[in-house]
Amino acid sequence: MIEPLWTPSPEAVASARITAFTQILREKYSQKFPDYWSLWRWSIANKEVFWREVWDFCGVVGDKGERTLIDGHLMPGAKWFPDARLNFAENLLKKRGSEDALVFWNEAGDRRRMSFDELRGTVAAVQQALKAAGVVAGDRIASILPNIPEATIAMLGATSIGAVWSSSSPDFGVQGVLDRFMQIEPRILFAVNGYFYNGKLVDTRDKVFEIAARLPSVERVVWVECIADHPLGADDCVWPEFVMNDAIEPAFERFPFDHPLVVVFSSGTTGLPKCMVQGAGGTLLQQMKEHALHADVHEGDRLFYFSTTGWVMWNWLLAGLASGATCMLYDGSPFAEQGRVLWDFAEAERFTHFGTSAKYIDASKKAGVVPRRSHELPALRAVLSTGSPLLPESYDYVYQCVKSDVHLASLSGGTEIMSAFVLGNPTLPVYRGEMQCRGLGMAVDVFDDNGESLRGAMGELVCTQTFPSMPLHFMADPGGARYQAAYFERFPGLWCHGDWSQITEQDGMVIVGRSDATLNPGGVRIGTAEIYRQVETLDEVVESIVIGQNFHGDARVVLFVKLTEGITLDDALTEKIRQRIRENTTPRHVPARVVQVPDIPRTKSNKIVELAVRDVVHGRTVKNLDAMANPEALEFFRNRPELAT
Repeated sequence: MIEPLWTPSPEAVASARITAFTQILREKYSQKFPDYWSLWRWSIANKEVFWREVWDFCGVVGDKGERTLIDGHLMPGAKWFPDARLNFAENLLKKRGSEDALVFWNEAGDRRRMSFDELRGTVAAVQQALKAAGVVAGDRIASILPNIPEATIAMLGATSIGAVWSSSSPDFGVQGVLDRFMQIEPRILFAVNGYFYNGKLVDTRDKVFEIAARLPSVERVVWVECIADHPLGADDCVWPEFVMNDAIEPAFERFPFDHPLVVVFSSGTTGLPKCMVQGAGGTLLQQMKEHALHADVHEGDRLFYFSTTGWVMWNWLLAGLASGATCMLYDGSPFAEQGRVLWDFAEAERFTHFGTSAKYIDASKKAGVVPRRSHELPALRAVLSTGSPLLPESYDYVYQCVKSDVHLASLSGGTEIMSAFVLGNPTLPVYRGEMQCRGLGMAVDVFDDNGESLRGAMGELVCTQTFPSMPLHFMADPGGARYQAAYFERFPGLWCHGDWSQITEQDGMVIVGRSDATLNPGGVRIGTAEIYRQVETLDEVVESIVIGQNFHGDARVVLFVKLTEGITLDDALTEKIRQRIRENTTPRHVPARVVQVPDIPRTKSNKIVELAVRDVVHGRTVKNLDAMANPEALEFFRNRPELAT
């Protein structure tokens, strides 16, 4: 019997919002629900009833209509809440008062806070300014802004009038932004004149000027002057002037459930980014469900997720406003102040939820950051992680070095669903290396190559029933061919997400990497995370990336390692790495070649790019370098002599 790392107290279970929700269903539908899994099965078997109950329990503002689902057997093609009317921004701004809505820190020492009343008033001013500029429902509004309050305000102002929002973080290159925004043709562009990162001041003016000049649809650039000594021209429109009007209260027109809300993009490291249009109702309902039932976000909680505006977790964070939570915003390097800055923020502002990436947790472990010794975190109830599989050793780190009594929830979903398939539950135990549960209302399973359900073995993560937050469509995709190919070709009529996964004995889930990046030596599929788990426990290894190299008619495993400063890969360390993998996995996992590199390539959202590295090793062109945070790192993988034999 596997022992859990953490078990919620009876008091925590009793006060959890999912407990209250379950009790409502028991009384209303005469159901027993002896455990979470009976509730999950009921939510799948009664999906129309379930999502209507989520609407009511979460307090969605709007008219949900009489009908819940049309053509529910189709995927894609089902229509949720076809008669509903709502406004996304109205739901995020429904709370009033002097309590903090937004609290902002950056690494340069700037500190700001904004109450719910102040947020409403400023959104009203943006709304009025956009209307004065002729913006109407369905127009696209784009931003090149860091995670600052103005980004949140602009998004709420745009979506309040039914305009469609899309954002890019300012660290994207010119072509990376154009590859995204040329597809959506925005009318207004919000942009920043500079930002701070890792102790450096980055001037973005020339980049924004070039982007705006090459986007013929842009009628106006609204500048947020984050850097005082980077002046703009007298004719440029700046934020204070744009919002200077008499608006006090925003007005909210309600739109259909499937009214487009945001356009989000795939990473684009293997081609032009997929341009995915997400609906207002599905995004709101799904994210409110996750906050309330899976993350246990209560009114007055202080919710943080480290994210840029170009990552879906920024959208997820801001939806916390709809639950009455305060959203904690940070811009800059998470490792500023010797890795203390985020924990300083958490302590000073009494975070209840600390969200970050699996890579940040692993890097903190390797850097020896021990928040439980350096910081007081009595309010912290949950640590959330996503972006890549959370290694078992990272579970140990959180409970040993962050806080022993905390709900650690590893999430997995995607930009394309604005949410998660697999995530946490505050009433369930946490087991080492396992995501706790499949999400309510999400018919998640694991299939083998023949489309049969698997237990205790690796397979493809699928969702066998429709859910409200599926993309409405891809832009520039006549007839939906790209959308169909992306998720529904592998198992027709079912969503195949592309994650190599396993359902555990505890009914949790382990995800070991993207199925299109799995290794296949001798025809045996191996998840890359199985190798990372072993290699990155070694003190000598900072980070690694593994690929399958086509070699003599087979695919051999090649491991690239970034080592601790001052260490050079030699025969002894190579053998140590191989031995660690061999002892804890299988001989098939052992790399045929281990190669030292100075850096590991990653996307702007901090995900390592296995497919791009594989393409470079095989002499193929990586089509979209601007989607990467450090594209120069790819050159270290080109024409490596170690891989010729």
